[in-house]
Amino acid sequence: MTTALITHRACMEHDPGAGHPESPARLETILRTLDGSEFRSLIWLEAPTVGRAFLEQAHHPALVETILGPLNELARRDGLAAIDPDTVMSAGSAEAALRAAGAVCLAVDELIAGKASNAFCAVRPPGHHAERGGAMGFCLFNNVAVGAYRARACGFQRIAIVDFDVHHGNGTQDIFWDDPDALYISTHQMPLYPGTGSARERGAHDNIVNLPLPPGAGGRELRAAFETRAIPALEKFGADFLFISAGFDAHLSDPLANLAFTEEDFAWVTRALCIHASRACEGRVVSTLEGGYDLAALARSASAHVRALMEF
Repeated sequence: MTTALITHRACMEHDPGAGHPESPARLETILRTLDGSEFRSLIWLEAPTVGRAFLEQAHHPALVETILGPLNELARRDGLAAIDPDTVMSAGSAEAALRAAGAVCLAVDELIAGKASNAFCAVRPPGHHAERGGAMGFCLFNNVAVGAYRARACGFQRIAIVDFDVHHGNGTQDIFWDDPDALYISTHQMPLYPGTGSARERGAHDNIVNLPLPPGAGGRELRAAFETRAIPALEKFGADFLFISAGFDAHLSDPLANLAFTEEDFAWVTRALCIHASRACEGRVVSTLEGGYDLAALARSASAHVRALMEF
């Protein structure tokens, strides 16, 4: 078995406008890099669209209807439809969002069927800022949360989500805040958008572990956070399935924040999570793309992440 790479060309049709950092070029540069000879053993799969029933497990039906109905119609008619100043739909955004969430669901199915050892979903729009009742922060649907509910539908109740994006995943925290069978762990810069992610935010069942890092923090601080807090929390929790919100905007070259991770830091944390998963949940790891806005750093970081996944 090997690593599945799940993507779809429709994810490049989500175009929030000229100059927007969450551009189609992000996915283009990742896929171009992963199409190299070094990654020949990857299993490339096309992301399906996800059904509304799974979206509505993670999100209020009204949000799903608004995005797929009126906002989609407005974007198709006028070219763009703004949810907020940062979050904009284009004519191709609805299908892209359905396939981004669908990719994570397919990844779950592939691992359960034994067709892949782990998976990376190279999709956009990202998802971890999308709350149960609202889209924001470049995100329409919370892809990793939708995939988590897919795992539950297949009998895997205990879900862990680890998020190393530079921004706190307020949406994922919101969705799983009152869920004793879900563990959400986040390393992120603080202070920074969206303003959530204090260590005091611990969830209704002590199931949220926020590990905020100050501006300028780098690999040493990341590794300390994982060795002393994140991995012990995972070991105590005992997940049936491990998901990764893989944002690469904590890279030292990224223009939207001020952490100083390198490609090797992303590889290190990926290996640490896979080693844990091999002990705790038979290696079931599904990763999905979140942020990362310097194209060269994004390509190097995503390839380091995938290279580490391929070791397991």
